[in-house]
Amino acid sequence: MIVSRTPYRISFVGGGSDLAAYYRRRPGAVIAMAISRYMYVAVNKRFDDSIRVSYTRTEIVNNVNQLKHDLIREAMKRTGVTSGVEITTIGDIPAGIGLASSSSLTVGVLNALYAYQGRYITADRLAEQACEIEIERLKRPIGKQDQYIAAFGGFQHFRFNGDETVAVNPIVCSADARARLIGDLMLFYSGIQRNSADVLTDARRQIARNGHTQIALDRLVDLVGEFMDAVSTERLARLGPLLHKGWLLKKKMSRLVSNADLDRFYAAARRAGATGGKVAGAGGGGCLLLMVPKRTQARVRKTMTGLGLTEIPLGYEHQGSRLVYVGGER
Repeated sequence: MIVSRTPYRISFVGGGSDLAAYYRRRPGAVIAMAISRYMYVAVNKRFDDSIRVSYTRTEIVNNVNQLKHDLIREAMKRTGVTSGVEITTIGDIPAGIGLASSSSLTVGVLNALYAYQGRYITADRLAEQACEIEIERLKRPIGKQDQYIAAFGGFQHFRFNGDETVAVNPIVCSADARARLIGDLMLFYSGIQRNSADVLTDARRQIARNGHTQIALDRLVDLVGEFMDAVSTERLARLGPLLHKGWLLKKKMSRLVSNADLDRFYAAARRAGATGGKVAGAGGGGCLLLMVPKRTQARVRKTMTGLGLTEIPLGYEHQGSRLVYVGGER
């Protein structure tokens, strides 16, 4: 049996510039961080040549092409493991809340299937192949940041180039600064699940057609440098206002990025003491990521839970997708 563990992520600034509609015009940039919430994937040999896949439902099929779970089906075809296996996925948190569960699953399945064959694959190849599956094979209207942070982990600056290459650069800061940053972050699930494809499809269309959207994304990318400078010089009080500025720009990408409920929750958080924040992922629902000084965290927590939101404790994960168990005969 092989078990992989792949982190989910939060992103801070630059989201949307990892879409091809943008980075083929101007290089995109995103700052993202892996968190200590995970997707687990177990792969085990089956007693016959059939395939059993277990997630929120269970599928038992005789041919890989019969699988309805498209990410697992395409990962099996990509790795060449197409029969005689059982694959089980378990996520720490629900899908569809803006923490990149789909890409973490794709990266984790690829990692486990290669290990099942006794093959090693690098983080960059894991990310590239996950992008190939989600964007090229399945035509999902998504960007590249999620696959890369799932594969690499840590606290990263990504640059997305027009030739489809991605530069991965760890954010340079002291361990104390990183710990203080994480200590000032709060994450709340809004209870609103959404289809990120709807938001991203509209955003991609706006990037291609709307000059105002392009300008907003240009400014979002410019914020990446400001964010990196604030972290490296340990001027962490600047981060909340930078997140707030980024969120206002992000809302210009698509009318679907926010809604009346999300705006109400965010405004309440700021009144309670958050210095800035954003909706995680594509927007439209999911989680609110907030920057909150220690002195006002209790008030923000009381306000958010009083509005019906659920807090998700945050921790830092320095590793990307990795194998946590390798054993038995294959």
